[in-house]
Amino acid sequence: MDYPASIRLQGLYREHRDWLRRVIFRRTGCPEKAADLTQDVFLRLLSRDATPHLKEPRAYLARIAHGLMVDDWRRRDLEQAWRESVEGLSEQEAPSPEDRVSVMDALARIDALLEGLKPRARHVLLCSRLEGKGHACIARELGVSLSTVEKDMALALRHCHDVLID
Repeated sequence: MDYPASIRLQGLYREHRDWLRRVIFRRTGCPEKAADLTQDVFLRLLSRDATPHLKEPRAYLARIAHGLMVDDWRRRDLEQAWRESVEGLSEQEAPSPEDRVSVMDALARIDALLEGLKPRARHVLLCSRLEGKGHACIARELGVSLSTVEKDMALALRHCHDVLID
């Protein structure tokens, strides 16, 4: 019998929630983080148009959980780098709590946007857009041709466009 997606999702949740929480806990060492990420896995499934029919539901759930854990670790690393960068600022110079949240959110979105780019293409894009360097300067720095830098920039911009469209 083919059950509706909502029934399949309820079944997945009931049957695999505790197992998934234990798997995540073994990776994170934090029961609260494991509970949150377990809920996030099922929220991600809930936000999809359809719940797929799964032959290996635990492998599927573990894959989603792994992606969420990686995102969490990356965000934590970004937060640490941000804290270190504002550490020496005076109280007047330091960003407000609201600005900190906005900056962290923007950094996380940029990080996710750049994920999947080849390292050189990412470097070319960041040098050009953040440091204002020209393509010829970047080519000299990297020891590659101007054509290579232009191709990497086109690749990076196409990647960003595709990610933003999705």
